[in-house]
Amino acid sequence: MAVRACGLIVYRRLPPKAADNIEYLLLQTSYGSHHWTPPKGHVDPGEDDLQTALRETREEAGLQAAQLALVDGYRKELHYPVNGKPKTVVYWLAEMKDSNTEIKLSEEHQAFQWLKLEDACKFAEYEDMQAMLKDAHQFLCSRK
Repeated sequence: MAVRACGLIVYRRLPPKAADNIEYLLLQTSYGSHHWTPPKGHVDPGEDDLQTALRETREEAGLQAAQLALVDGYRKELHYPVNGKPKTVVYWLAEMKDSNTEIKLSEEHQAFQWLKLEDACKFAEYEDMQAMLKDAHQFLCSRK
């Protein structure tokens, strides 16, 4: 069976609230290759996917559900192998209600960055993560 994880693509809009003023939150792991990803983690027994995404974002970035606005209509699944086993990660989009809210990292991460799309794609080394960030950005820019 595939390992399942869930997370949120957290973004903020800086004034003026134009498409080129969107920044994405990426966290750098404090283990392994120190890769950069949005907050995410494994589904606990009895949790649904969205509960997992919100819990992991709270645990890893210190962001409470009340500080975020989920974006209707966006849900993306990534599928890739980890240590020879299939993994599925489900992401939703969530906007910071206050772009100045402090990020509080857990011990799982050593750094965070707010990045515009181009830089976020450079930090996110994996092609599927880059494609998802571009897709999320396009989705946001196509909304009124």
